[in-house]
Amino acid sequence: MPTPRVELMNALNELLRPASFRDYCPNGLQVEGTDSIHRLVSGVTASQALIDAAVAWQADAILVHHGFFWKSEDPCIRGMKGSRIRTLIKADVNLIAYHLPLDCHETLGNNAGLGRVLGLERFGPADPAEPTLPLFSGEFAVPVSQAVLAGRLSAELGRRVLTEGEHASVRKVVWCTGGGQGYIDQAVDLGADLFVTGEVSEQTIHVARERNIGFIAAGHHATERFGARSVGEWLASRFDVAHRFIDIDNPA
Repeated sequence: MPTPRVELMNALNELLRPASFRDYCPNGLQVEGTDSIHRLVSGVTASQALIDAAVAWQADAILVHHGFFWKSEDPCIRGMKGSRIRTLIKADVNLIAYHLPLDCHETLGNNAGLGRVLGLERFGPADPAEPTLPLFSGEFAVPVSQAVLAGRLSAELGRRVLTEGEHASVRKVVWCTGGGQGYIDQAVDLGADLFVTGEVSEQTIHVARERNIGFIAAGHHATERFGARSVGEWLASRFDVAHRFIDIDNPA
């Protein structure tokens, strides 16, 4: 039997605690569709390609990390956003989006997924006093070289990463998935040997060189493929819901 949407949303809100975050967009149900959910698609971004793929699979709901209605976004529903929302409404598909809550969940979130890819056995919020900050840290029992970690990320994420520095002995790593390059100074202050994120800015390289920290940019999309998929699988294990993760490739 299909699962009532309200039950699914209650479970998601209990799991991800969106009320704890000061975010850049609304978290939770962004576009309302059918009251019952039998098929759920998860993905990184609510692009037209993902929406079309979900509709083709006859999904009732889409769960993403990057949804709509960002603080800096034009509020008018027209053009590209109008087309996306029109497709959702016409097909009666729910759009569910969680941004920072999907970064910060300690076991199912994007940062948790990247920690496992790095090969760390123990990790968590870089500052336990600020669990809603999307910054994680962990330490290797035996130091690993930056080159080995860059190769590991390239192999696991399926893309060539950008790396700055040649640190032969990395023990402490601090990371933030997606566009977290602005946290590099904080990573240095936390005593990290290496900082990993998704994107790079021009000034990031200078900071890495002048403050003597290794740096890896592994891709915004590539480092944020973990959260929505893991939560989708979590829902499928608890409700009568079929789940499919659809990855719309993005080189950024």
